[in-house]
Amino acid sequence: ILLFWIVLTSLRPGFISNFNLFTLSRSLAIDIVIGFSTMVVLATGGMNLAIGSIGVCSVMAAGYLMQGLGFPPLVALAAALALGAGLGWLNGFAIVRSGVNSFIITLASASLYLGAMLILSKAITFNELPASVAAFGKLRFAGFVSPLLVIALAIGAALIVLFRYTALGREILSAGANPRAAELSGVPVGRVIIIAHTLSGALAGAAGLMLVARLGAAMPSIGQDWLLPSFLAPVLGGTLLSGGAVSVIGTMLGALLVTTIRSGLLVMQVGNFWLQLFLGVILLFAVMLDRYRGTVAERRSLGRR
Repeated sequence: ILLFWIVLTSLRPGFISNFNLFTLSRSLAIDIVIGFSTMVVLATGGMNLAIGSIGVCSVMAAGYLMQGLGFPPLVALAAALALGAGLGWLNGFAIVRSGVNSFIITLASASLYLGAMLILSKAITFNELPASVAAFGKLRFAGFVSPLLVIALAIGAALIVLFRYTALGREILSAGANPRAAELSGVPVGRVIIIAHTLSGALAGAAGLMLVARLGAAMPSIGQDWLLPSFLAPVLGGTLLSGGAVSVIGTMLGALLVTTIRSGLLVMQVGNFWLQLFLGVILLFAVMLDRYRGTVAERRSLGRR
């Protein structure tokens, strides 16, 4: 499906222009990091519905620190990332301490975080950020590659190292595959869940800040359309909804599909409302495929016994 859509849209006039490829690379970078934010939580068998709310909280915090208080961009961005990680930590802590399903906790925290942000910021857009922020978002490598994409790929490389070569990554996957067996093996499942949500919050904040660089402004509407892409990219890429298995490269390819569909619809002058329809259908297909893979794996396991 991905290759077919890329070939189809690339045949449209203007799709492979330097400007469109540059725009595509910026959008792809953000979609990749959004997908990573959900992927690290799915690895534990949980979910995070507050990704958009955490992202916009980081965005508005960065905007306030830079425009309202005059903080240097790097300091403001670091503080905003810390805020995203902190909000993710609160989600993980609440899930572990209460024992309530992550769906309920993150659904509630999504409204809490968003509501608090709107009250504190009064939904004001910070559009007088330092010029260096927008300049970074407009920077190009080789005429069409955004540095945001380089950052997204670097994050992907770090996640590959985490899940393949570190004890923490193996603990996250084991906690998602079978929490009870992981506990019996000495894995601190509660701590692992908190770490995964903290990482998810930091990645959500990073995605929001990348969007600030792209737009050149901190807007309270950021993150409202992240829910479908955040699940679609990892699930379509091979990450199991039940936990225990992730695919970093697959998540990147899933994000590429989302970005290409969005760009293709724009190039073909198809209304943006069709995007939600396509993403919903593809997500449904991905979930069914995930369920089929799980059923096949279970049958194979029973057959070996």
